[in-house]
Amino acid sequence: MIKKTGTLLSFLFSILLFSCNSNYTPRPKGYFAIDFPRHQYQLFNQPGYPYSFEYPVYSTVTKDSSFFDENPDNPYWINIDIPSFNARLYLSYKTIGGRSSYKVKTDHGFKDSSSLNTFENLREDAYKITFKHTVKASSIEDSAFVTPHGIGGVFFSVGGNAATGKQFFATDTTRHFLRGALYFNATPNEDSLHIIYDFLQQDMMHMINTLEWK
Repeated sequence: MIKKTGTLLSFLFSILLFSCNSNYTPRPKGYFAIDFPRHQYQLFNQPGYPYSFEYPVYSTVTKDSSFFDENPDNPYWINIDIPSFNARLYLSYKTIGGRSSYKVKTDHGFKDSSSLNTFENLREDAYKITFKHTVKASSIEDSAFVTPHGIGGVFFSVGGNAATGKQFFATDTTRHFLRGALYFNATPNEDSLHIIYDFLQQDMMHMINTLEWK
C-alpha cells in the first residue's frame, strides 16, 4: 500500500513539474463576428437644407431635436442613425457670417449670449472639440481633404477608447461649415469597435465626397 502511494505521488509530481516548465499561450479575447452589409447609398436632398449628400441605405436621418429646441439659429443639425451598429453620426451646420446663440455661466446663473461665426472661430472650435478627447485618446491624426466638388476640410481619426473615433469638418470657408462626429451607444472599446470604425469610415468619406452646397 505504501509502495502504491509513493508511485502515485511521484506520478503526480512529474505531471506538475512538466506543467510548470511547459509553454502556455493564453487565448486572445474574442469578439462576435459581424456581418457587414454592402456599401449602398441614397440621396439626402431635403428642400430648404443648404446641403445635400449620399448616406447609407441601412441608416436613417432625423433632425437633432436636442439642439434644435435649444438653438433655433441651427435648424439644419441632423443625425444619421445606423441601428445595426448602434451608432449615430451627428451633423452640425453653421452659416459663416451668421451668429450662434449660447449660454454663459455667471454668478447670477446663466445668461444668453451670441458670437459671430467666422471661419477661423468655427475651425478653432472644431479642433478644440476633437482634442477634448486627449484624456482617453492614444493618438489623434488629422488629414486635410478636398472633395471632387471642391469642398475642403479635415478628417480626424482618434485612437484609444475615446468617446468618438471619427470626426470631420467640411467648408467652403466663406458661407458653409459642416461638422460630423461618430458615436456609439456603448462603452468605448477600441479593440471591439476597430473594424466597425473602418467600415463606417468608408461611409463617412462617401458622404463627404458627395457633399454639395446649395
